[in-house]
Amino acid sequence: DGVLVDTDRFHYLAWKKVLQDLGEDFTAEDNEQIKGVARFRALEILLKMKNVEMSEVEKMRILRKKNNLYLEHVTDIDDSDILPGVEEFLELLKFNGITTAIASTSDNTSIILELTGLKKYFDVVIDGHRVRSPKPDPEVYLETAGELKVSPAECAVFEDSKAGVLSGKRAGMWVVAVSERPILEADKWVSSL
Repeated sequence: DGVLVDTDRFHYLAWKKVLQDLGEDFTAEDNEQIKGVARFRALEILLKMKNVEMSEVEKMRILRKKNNLYLEHVTDIDDSDILPGVEEFLELLKFNGITTAIASTSDNTSIILELTGLKKYFDVVIDGHRVRSPKPDPEVYLETAGELKVSPAECAVFEDSKAGVLSGKRAGMWVVAVSERPILEADKWVSSL
């Protein structure tokens, strides 16, 4: 989401609908506050921002609804949704024998990789089905390094959110922010691949 494939707009639309149903607005600024954050934590952040309280059962219902809305949109993606430079970059890495992995806390990673045809570029895929702690916790990156059988210091991370950048840094990895705006915690910043 956001580094390889343009799916951010689908998250935005899903959260917007969920908050509208709660009688609340959801702005682009609100979206920036939860970008790269796991669904449950994102919901907690939004509820706090909007001063909305609800039971744990209601939170689970909202999270299921948000994911279903997202999946309705994401099933329409294909290789045209791959961000500029991504395939050329991944082909260059493969040509040079560099091992690649996806380190995502999303449960929808496999769906996106299949629909876009990007799965062939990755040696390892770690997703939300394999890790419990959301970013900025380093678990997903440490799990990925372990699966690749390399030390974290040998890894470079490409992230589009502050939570993701912090996750990679906390894992002891070199981090490139791929975003429209610089993320100061990253070692390097590029606007696109």
